Amino acid sequence: MTARGLTFEIDDENAPIDVQTGQVSLGNFPTGSTEKTVSVTIPEDAEPGTYQLPVTYEYSHTRQLRYSSSGTTEGTDSTRTETGTITIRINDDARFEIIETNATTQVGDDNDISFTLRNTGSEVAKAASVNAESKSSSLTFESGDTSSTASVGDWEPGENRTITYRAALQSGSAARAYALDLVVNYDDSDGISRTSNPITTTVESLPEQSFAFSDVSSSLRVGEDGEVVGTVENTGPHTVRSVTIRPVDSSETVIPGEDSTAVGSLAPGESKSFRLPMEVTSEAEVGDKLLNVEVRYRDGDGDQRTYDKLDLLTTIGPDRDEFGLAVSDRTITVGKSRVVTVEVTNNLNETVTDIEARLFADDPLSAAGSDTSYIESLEPGESATLAFEVTASSAATAGSTYPISFDFRYTDSDGSTHLTDTFRKPLDAVQPQNSGVSPMTLILGLGVVVAGGVAVVYWRRK
Repeated sequence: MTARGLTFEIDDENAPIDVQTGQVSLGNFPTGSTEKTVSVTIPEDAEPGTYQLPVTYEYSHTRQLRYSSSGTTEGTDSTRTETGTITIRINDDARFEIIETNATTQVGDDNDISFTLRNTGSEVAKAASVNAESKSSSLTFESGDTSSTASVGDWEPGENRTITYRAALQSGSAARAYALDLVVNYDDSDGISRTSNPITTTVESLPEQSFAFSDVSSSLRVGEDGEVVGTVENTGPHTVRSVTIRPVDSSETVIPGEDSTAVGSLAPGESKSFRLPMEVTSEAEVGDKLLNVEVRYRDGDGDQRTYDKLDLLTTIGPDRDEFGLAVSDRTITVGKSRVVTVEVTNNLNETVTDIEARLFADDPLSAAGSDTSYIESLEPGESATLAFEVTASSAATAGSTYPISFDFRYTDSDGSTHLTDTFRKPLDAVQPQNSGVSPMTLILGLGVVVAGGVAVVYWRRK
């Protein structure tokens, strides 16, 4: 007899299992036997043992056939429902559960995360290993993959094992909980490989370590050494040590004077000032300049980390003379010599030393004495006065202006020697004053003498 439209359904109400497939259809089923796979879920806390599950079968069949004289057949169908049982045995194998979690990592960093699991079954899990599988590409492990496996060896019933992984959260990831599955692979007492059901847990995260700049200013000029100064703040969330600020520009015109500048330790919310010496070449362009910098620091584990999401906006000023020169008295008498005093001011942003000034003069002017003078040092903005004796020959024309020139050789704060361009200052030639005595003056003078003589004579005669 063929059972048509055969279906069956397993009743799991009185057993610690969950039949996932519901009603199962086998279609037309002739006399004989067949197999059908049924999906069953067994909870971790299911009580081991043997269970009888009721099964209800339903099918149709032809109960009676009649043959007519014309050769046709007629049948009577009926539907039958039958019951039976199937036997399910739940073995008391190794089973696992998480009893403690210590899993927090920081965005943009890597940290140890650990999970303590217990074998809650009654069998030894031999050659066990625990595989951690991240559900997000942002959470990775030592190898850079989203999974990592730790071997734990034989695992006795009731024994706890703590498994530690090194996990990293990609920079820029959201600070939230990240799902993680733990699966135990092991051999049972018969040497058969087993895999536990996934145990889902989470990894908590902290915001990315960050910094901020404020009060940034610069003293950069074309062709000069300068500096960028400002304040760096630890915007959290952890205390960091050995903080340094390092320019990472590859510019050929703005060159860091040092590889980095040290700041020290910074607690969350704490700020400290910094100074970055820079060299600006003569080829640099005047205007705003964006400097790429990174903040390096050591985290709580002593590992060096880098925060590279900051820039410094600076301004490069036009070039200027290294020194300012001022001559208070611009006149010189034709055919005479005089001491010309020159006030020299340091226009640079650094102290300079060993300043040697040299005077140059062309006919009709010339240096009457030494053409060099020396200043030991000048701080930024400091001035000193130099004196040079200059002669204007009789070939000079009164009312004309003649130049005298200076250059300076000096040593900067880095010990480098520089020679300035030539500075020109004007001197105005003037007519010499007449040193002779006019006739009227002589007459008046004689009159005074005579009158005096008369007076003297008169006094004597009395």
